[in-house]
Amino acid sequence: QSLTGNQGALGWSHPCLSREGRGVLQPSPLPPHIPPTAPRKAASGNHPQDEGLSPRHVPNQPLQCPQGPPIPNQPLRCPQSPPPPLDVPAGAPPPAAAPPRPKRAAWDLKGQVSDLREALGSCREKVRGLDEENRLLREQVGTLQRDLRERESQEKDLNHRMGVTFSPPNGVSFCPTPQPELLFPLLNPPSSPPPPQAQLKLAEETLQQHAARAAELQVEVAAQEQQLGQQEERLHGLEMERRRLHNLVQELKGNIRVFCRVRPVLPEEEERQKGLEHLHFPPQDNKVLVLSRPEESHVGRERRGDIRYDFSFDRVFPPSASQQEIFEEIALLVQSALDGYHVCIFAYGQTGSGKTYTMEGPDALDPETRGMIPRAVQQVFQGARELTEKGWEYGFTASFLEIYNESLRDLLAGRPERGAELEIRRVSSISEELHVPNLRCVPVTSEEEVLGLLQTAAANRSVARTALNDRSSRSHCVFQLRIQGSNPARDLRCASVLSLVDLAGSERLDKSLSRGERLRETQAINTSLSTLGLVIMALSNKEPHVPYRNSKLTYLLQNSLGGSAKMLMFVNISPLEENFAESLNSLRFASKVNECVVGTAHANRK
Repeated sequence: QSLTGNQGALGWSHPCLSREGRGVLQPSPLPPHIPPTAPRKAASGNHPQDEGLSPRHVPNQPLQCPQGPPIPNQPLRCPQSPPPPLDVPAGAPPPAAAPPRPKRAAWDLKGQVSDLREALGSCREKVRGLDEENRLLREQVGTLQRDLRERESQEKDLNHRMGVTFSPPNGVSFCPTPQPELLFPLLNPPSSPPPPQAQLKLAEETLQQHAARAAELQVEVAAQEQQLGQQEERLHGLEMERRRLHNLVQELKGNIRVFCRVRPVLPEEEERQKGLEHLHFPPQDNKVLVLSRPEESHVGRERRGDIRYDFSFDRVFPPSASQQEIFEEIALLVQSALDGYHVCIFAYGQTGSGKTYTMEGPDALDPETRGMIPRAVQQVFQGARELTEKGWEYGFTASFLEIYNESLRDLLAGRPERGAELEIRRVSSISEELHVPNLRCVPVTSEEEVLGLLQTAAANRSVARTALNDRSSRSHCVFQLRIQGSNPARDLRCASVLSLVDLAGSERLDKSLSRGERLRETQAINTSLSTLGLVIMALSNKEPHVPYRNSKLTYLLQNSLGGSAKMLMFVNISPLEENFAESLNSLRFASKVNECVVGTAHANRK
């Protein structure tokens, strides 16, 4: 009965209680957590049935577990700790399994009981070991729980102290997101610093690496500087070649050029002028202008045909030509002023032919209609900025004056100073350069400054009403931009003057119906214009005497009209047929100028 009471805990089956009822006590398979017992040694004695019996075992007594009765429906677990793993060399074959215990005979009940007792003793030893291990683990858990409670208390205290210490003041807030680069040194404090000898060695190695890198960079910098010097030398050579070729092109075009421009018919003139039958622009040639009128007999006043007058110029612009289209033809000439050549551009024509519109435009700020003066100034400053990258430095001085009745007036001076008499003088007794003392010369650094001066000059210019124009310019207006250039690296300097002139209207006295003061103005204007033609003819014929001093206009422009300058003349023509005679006179004068050939221009360089 004792054996049957423990058979569930030990995993054994009693032969009498088994369903088979074979009458033999057979062990059932051990649970997987109970290792098989080692083979029993032979016991001393005369009876083999006494093998493996414990000396403390009392026959016919039930097997009792010292830890208490077995738990129903639970296998008996031995408290013995598993043996430590054996050190097996790498590559060694696995240990051979223990040979199985030989099966006892069915009649050897004593041996079977001995085996059971031996297994029971082993399980008891394991239970005692597990109980001891469980006690130690419980003590360790208690210790860890106490430590955890202490750590939690410390954490709460530290959090409270940190919140009080690092509370942000009013108006200040902490960054809501952590900064890894700032938290890393706090969470990972550096280890103890290396000894001074190691630090010194590391610093020396770093210094050597930096010195080697610096030497490499110095070599690279020297190579780059050498290459840069070669490129600058090549760039300078190309710039000088450009100037030479540019000047060659201008000389091939002629140092005196004449452009003819016919203004469009104004809206208020459309009733008087129905078309342009008397003006012809050959489509295949933009350098020819033809004037024609019917020829009538002196007796019968009969029309006998058309009389044609053909004129050829460097360029002819029809009424449809825009300001930009015209400026593109003179842009290269303006560039010559930056290269050190004196340049003079002036507009000639009768009153109301569009001279002021061509030179100044109705509005200097309007990009579509502004005249040649604002456009030329813009190009000069733009070209100077580009040449600055090539080592050139430029300074500019602007002046604006008018010649009225053979008197010079400063258009940039105030009202009290406008009455002061100005005279033309030589810079020195040995110099051919001319200047006007007491003339206001304003240093300028931008296009906007020059445009402001143009507006001031336009308000001060002398105008009057004539029979040909309600607002006729009664004076020659001369704008001069003096350019001083230098290249310190090459020890080069250049100086030039860009003169842009809006001449007074040329008309016959009987046509303008001038009287009194207007008559004297017209006479002075026509005299100066005639002198201009004589000077150009004298230069063309290489005459020893050129009458510059016969007029204040030619005397002032002496340096810009001579052989060392480049000159361009606009002849402006009215489209009205009623001005046919004045247009014919203007074209004849311009044609004579166009036939003139002056000497080669020379740059003012040092």
